[in-house]
Amino acid sequence: MEGKVLYFDESGKRNTDSTLQIARQRAKELGVKQIVVASTHGYTAKRAKEVFDGLGVEVIAVTICAGYDDEGWTMTAGERADLQSRGITVLTSLHALGDDVSEGVGGTSPAAIVRETLYRFCQGMKVAVEVAVMAADAGLLDTTRETVAIAGTGEGADTAIVLKPACARRFKELEVCEILAKPRHAG
Repeated sequence: MEGKVLYFDESGKRNTDSTLQIARQRAKELGVKQIVVASTHGYTAKRAKEVFDGLGVEVIAVTICAGYDDEGWTMTAGERADLQSRGITVLTSLHALGDDVSEGVGGTSPAAIVRETLYRFCQGMKVAVEVAVMAADAGLLDTTRETVAIAGTGEGADTAIVLKPACARRFKELEVCEILAKPRHAG
């Protein structure tokens, strides 16, 4: 089997449309019916809904948790309502790979080891895996079928993967099947 991986010289929002297009193409080829996308204020989720239109694909947007409200990174009620009015499922929950109580008490947790390992690929890889686990834990993803997870560095999307999702307590069952797009450099 041969596949195409799209590598970006620079990370960030400028890569969103290219990332979504390669993800759409592969989702269509594989018959994927659910995608999960990281979306802070709704931009990436709205673009994904537009790009995946016509495929009968459910778009699940996972937002950053309320612990980041001080930074202005959390989705407003109006932004959430706008996404939901477009038929996008929106999830906000505890981050699967960090920012939980273990972060405040010191030491190295297994989640931190997984997180830091995924960061070696790029920020989007860590976030793509994380939002898939979060959506699976919320009962929003069919863990018996492959899905496409889309995330990025800062704003927009620059990373897309095909994976078989799993809940956090069954993390060893999660499989990254294909890398579709990512920045060439992790930083």
